Amino acid sequence: MVVEKTWDDAVAMWLIDKAEKRSLKSDESNIRWLNMFLRGIPLLHIDREVVALLRTKKIASGVSNATVNRMLALLRSILRMAVVEWDWLKSAPHVRLLREPQRRVRFLSPKQAARLLEELPPHLAAMAAFSLATGLRRSNVTGLRWEQIDMRERTVSFDGALMKNGRSQAVPLNDDAMRILTARKGCHPVFVFTYNGKKIVQVSTAAWYKALKRAGINDFRWHDLRHTWASWHVQSGTPLLALQELGGWETSDMVRRYAHFSRINLAAFAANLPPTTFPV
Repeated sequence: MVVEKTWDDAVAMWLIDKAEKRSLKSDESNIRWLNMFLRGIPLLHIDREVVALLRTKKIASGVSNATVNRMLALLRSILRMAVVEWDWLKSAPHVRLLREPQRRVRFLSPKQAARLLEELPPHLAAMAAFSLATGLRRSNVTGLRWEQIDMRERTVSFDGALMKNGRSQAVPLNDDAMRILTARKGCHPVFVFTYNGKKIVQVSTAAWYKALKRAGINDFRWHDLRHTWASWHVQSGTPLLALQELGGWETSDMVRRYAHFSRINLAAFAANLPPTTFPV
């Protein structure tokens, strides 16, 4: 049975169902924007023409295609749940997303990375080197505590609340990471990386940009250290599935951006099957 419900009803129900969603704050921002146009409107009246109008208005605001798509994806999710979960609609209008440019993958060569580390002040150099060795995100490095480190097992552990994908993870530490940690031992009782005895919060400082300039490196962000780590792994033969686990990515789509760096000869895998006899 189709029930006459409004956009407001759908939003209220969706927020209840998605209360534990990690990206809820971002979704609430898009909901506030959508509410300016859809508040009080019956769901049956939200058709393709309305969706197209919302897409046009969002584009006109000057935001990127990716930002427009996040709004559209949220709208699509709410309307689909009105059909599938709540039985408020018989069908939902098609929501077409915009084409997005290929995701940016900026990485350094080992020689460039070594040059950057030489130019960075010691506290930033240690953090950057640790990021290159582990692939950890900026927030996981700046907030790293000694209680998370197991020097014997050579792992660093993260509670799900600290990870982007919401899952707890134990990250293995290679020799470079262990050397950095050993050198930092005794510098601070709580935090691994500090400056003048205090936890480091900001890494993209003037010192970071000046070091990049001296090293002759352009268009490079701190997060690109993670891209560099992933690119080096794939170039060295690490399978994408293993990289996904190491990097804590929730889906394989996130690691496919590095697939073109692989030097693995796919012909070798094609030859893995046992021989068969087939009449010609």
